Amino acid sequence: MRGWATGIMLAMGLDVGDKRIGVALSDPEGVLASELTTISSKGEEADLEAILKLVRQHGVERIVVGLPLSMDGSIGQQAEKVLAFSRLLAQRMNIPVDHWDERLSTVAANRAMVEAGVKPAKRKARRDSLAAVIILQTYLDRHRLSSG
Repeated sequence: MRGWATGIMLAMGLDVGDKRIGVALSDPEGVLASELTTISSKGEEADLEAILKLVRQHGVERIVVGLPLSMDGSIGQQAEKVLAFSRLLAQRMNIPVDHWDERLSTVAANRAMVEAGVKPAKRKARRDSLAAVIILQTYLDRHRLSSG
């Protein structure tokens, strides 16, 4: 079987925001996530097409979308937007689209950049793709550990 027990070969992580979508990609074994790109939002249709292009280009077999739950775990307005976007994405492809709790992923991304010495002017450009890495990596770690 390819990848870990669920059969993941290549997964894509998304941090979906109103202005940007951070994109991360796993290695072929589904062990390590890394930054791929940040998509500047140009409207729902253009954003969907940009993601679909990346999915085809990289042979992605699963998408993990960060779900911005409220701190109490409830689904707020932004989480509703992300769920609606995810439903549209799932309708257009034949691969699983999963959701993963992304609470504090942006905070963790900012902290990691500060600790790595990334200059403040460069942080904004990388924040979303790094948040996507954190979302995807925690998803991969949890599923690998629970299946092993």
